[in-house]
Amino acid sequence: MIIISHPSCLQHLSPAGHPECPERIEAIRNQLIASGLDFVISERDALPATDAQLQAVHDADYLANLEDLPPASGVRTFADDIWMSPATLTAARHAAGSGPQAVDLIMQGVSKTVFCNVRPPGHHAERARAMGFCLYNNIAIAARYALDEAKLDRVAILDFDVHHGNGTQDIFLDEPRVLFCSTFQHPFYPNTPTQTDRAHIVNVPLPATTKGPEFRDAVERHWLPALEDFAPQMLFISAGFDAHLQDDMSSVSLLEQDYQWVSTALRNYLDTHDECKGIVSMLEGGYDLPALGRSVVAHVKALAKL
Repeated sequence: MIIISHPSCLQHLSPAGHPECPERIEAIRNQLIASGLDFVISERDALPATDAQLQAVHDADYLANLEDLPPASGVRTFADDIWMSPATLTAARHAAGSGPQAVDLIMQGVSKTVFCNVRPPGHHAERARAMGFCLYNNIAIAARYALDEAKLDRVAILDFDVHHGNGTQDIFLDEPRVLFCSTFQHPFYPNTPTQTDRAHIVNVPLPATTKGPEFRDAVERHWLPALEDFAPQMLFISAGFDAHLQDDMSSVSLLEQDYQWVSTALRNYLDTHDECKGIVSMLEGGYDLPALGRSVVAHVKALAKL
């Protein structure tokens, strides 16, 4: 397995005490080292996203406006839950570029599974709007690259972040080559309407009281049959770990074992379907640092079959 990250992801700053902080990347890396996984997993620096890769999913005026926003020093906000520091767009470019890089590694036969340990996250970023800590929609950029450049016919995005991936849905609402499956606490931020008339959008709202057994049942009843019917040629995971019991961001109570279970289920799909070439997993949420580190280790172990 390969992990992609970049030092710039530590240089995107937020106000003191903000949950989406540079320490998230370090907590994951430290836990991977403590678990011994650094000896069996290769790490690579993320390549920056190109203008063409960003423009494939985002509005050109929106992208141009973002370029004018980073401050010369300090930290500033320009929208709800969106903070900018001088290196923010550099970090966001590398976070967005890690997905196409992961697709290339899979298509070249270097690895079947890649985890992108990057920030800022992306799944709330819509075609022309930043929100929820997200500037560029990293997972959407990766999936679009797989369709346009790797010439795949069908891909699937599986989002187990506790918040709905509204940006991913917005970008691919009219793209039937992308199956989008999302489990999320409901009602909850970003309060996206959960019903659509699109067969390739599978929203699975979960009550705040949800625990592991209910989450696993939802995946088995909704995600796995949808994957069988759709037959994707690559899986993309919006890997948010903020549904963890110890994470104050939500009321859903998952444990590391639940993330390991869903990750194993997706790895099993890869292993039993010859048309599926690999899995790209992208970090989204997860704000309790110890729980985040342990959950990512469980996720990575399952994807790497360790």
